[in-house]
Amino acid sequence: MMGGVIGDAVQRSGAQILPVDSEHNAVFQCLPPKAQQLCVSGKLFGSRVLNNKFGIRRITLTASGGPFLNTPLPELSNVSPAQAAAHPKWSMGRKISIDSATLMNKGLEIIEACVLFGLDPADVDVVIHPQSLVHCLVEYKDGSILTQMGNPDMRTPIAAALGFPDRLTSGTRSLDICEMGQLTFMEPSEERYPCLSLARQAAEAGGTAPAVLNAANEEAVLAFCEGRIRFTGIYPLVDQTMQCLEPEQSTTLESVLSVDRKAREVARSLLGCKVSVLSTQAVNL
Repeated sequence: MMGGVIGDAVQRSGAQILPVDSEHNAVFQCLPPKAQQLCVSGKLFGSRVLNNKFGIRRITLTASGGPFLNTPLPELSNVSPAQAAAHPKWSMGRKISIDSATLMNKGLEIIEACVLFGLDPADVDVVIHPQSLVHCLVEYKDGSILTQMGNPDMRTPIAAALGFPDRLTSGTRSLDICEMGQLTFMEPSEERYPCLSLARQAAEAGGTAPAVLNAANEEAVLAFCEGRIRFTGIYPLVDQTMQCLEPEQSTTLESVLSVDRKAREVARSLLGCKVSVLSTQAVNL
């Protein structure tokens, strides 16, 4: 929601910022030490340093695909909140698990990665990786690809952040590469995961667009959990809310919170007036 505003605050205060989300922490671990220091100080925010100085071509975030990776599309309109929250790999709570089912969580991570590492949305890819053992891929201009691997356990990125620049014992189980078996990667289907394209649109629009996206999504997931819309109604509600609000440039917490409130009001209004329309669109997705 705040993007570069946080980077400015970090630089003014002399604070440090360390990514803890597993994918962003994985990217951070694959950066050269000098780039890590720039990230910690907030100096990568809004820059193109990784591309221009450190030779990074793109980063790729991995996604498990959620519980409905292989569910036939016509069946998605009838899935329950409990089914959507049953993540196959991570224990993340209901809201984020449902975001994983729609892949909105990965869309939000694209936005976060662009801010943290000073990258354009075109520099950040997403791939489906059901095993959840590879947490990122960082491609350099010389053709090298660095990756961070490990069992899906949040203690690993938390320990990496707490110990930086040293390493701590996290208590996680070692990854046995002989037991991993086959690792698979696939491109996410836009038909199955339309929320991902909404997040890209927000990242490209910038300004308050990510805040609108986030607020609308929270309202949509809540409505789904309360039985007011179907699972496939999440995307159209977020889409329509974004269409109702033009992105603004924002430089203060108050203005961002104001946009957040407006987006929630629009989403709730759409829910109150157009539930039947949303349900129809959901069935037809």
